[in-house]
Amino acid sequence: MGRSLRLALLALAFLPGCLAFHTGAMAGEPEDARYVVLDGVRVRYAELGPEHGAPVVLVHGFASSLETWAPVLPALAAAGHRAIALDLKGFGWTERPPGDYSTEAQARLVLALLDHLGVRGASFVGHSYGAGVVLRLALIAPERVRRIALYDAWAFADQLPPFFHVARADGIGEAAFALWYGERAEDRMAMAFHDPRFLTMELVDAVEAALRRPGTYAAALAAVRAMHYEQVEARYREIAVPALLLWGREDRVTPLSTGERLVRELPGARLVVYPGCGHFPMIEHAAQSTAELVRFVGEERAASDPVAPGAGSAEGWWTAGGEAPAEATP
Repeated sequence: MGRSLRLALLALAFLPGCLAFHTGAMAGEPEDARYVVLDGVRVRYAELGPEHGAPVVLVHGFASSLETWAPVLPALAAAGHRAIALDLKGFGWTERPPGDYSTEAQARLVLALLDHLGVRGASFVGHSYGAGVVLRLALIAPERVRRIALYDAWAFADQLPPFFHVARADGIGEAAFALWYGERAEDRMAMAFHDPRFLTMELVDAVEAALRRPGTYAAALAAVRAMHYEQVEARYREIAVPALLLWGREDRVTPLSTGERLVRELPGARLVVYPGCGHFPMIEHAAQSTAELVRFVGEERAASDPVAPGAGSAEGWWTAGGEAPAEATP
């Protein structure tokens, strides 16, 4: 038995309750954030643009939040879209209760938010792990999906890193996450960017603060254990809506070969590759990738279904201290 595994097993005796879930509000929540309880989960979301604009729904990746879309939401709103983003269950400022953390459960949470907002059909945008959520949503509710756009998608079972496989074992996963999930955040984040100028200390500090929120480790482990892409990846060919894949050529988290594989699986897909770019094209190539996305969703300008009042404007959604992307795993 390896030394690291022995340490993990030994740690179990000293970590009672260390991976507890959390319900309710959390200290430090942004004062201007919006929340709604959906299927028993208190969910944070943001909304910009005209109330009757064509809806575009954005889904962030693993260990991340809706702040991922800071360069994108205002651009969609300015183009006349009703742009909607949320923190998935267990991430950002959304609750971390016990329960189902599968991509299907996350997809149903997204649909519940749209029901609350009175949105029937939309274009869906996903990044990394969030792309897997969008793909699952397109399979369970195809009638609600007009188009999909996926950034550096996490979509296949063979993408899971060894650490995730180890974490699926009872006891071992709890110890492994308690010992290592929050360690070396800066080093892991560095894997996600090609240009080191984007890895600022402000970003590192915000991500480390997010990792300290109650319930974060338990929710992340539950999400890892619920990643069963082998159950659905053979069905991606059933997704017949137009699809845009946006990929960083130097992505070390989800390599370009994954994008090349996915574009063959999705019948209506087109792949756009950004050189000198890692896992976050919406940040490292913000202007180019956002313009490409706006053009793509703008091709579908069908009138939205009637929606509930209260859509936000294009101002004020970004909150100081909101965490930015954290992914070095999906």
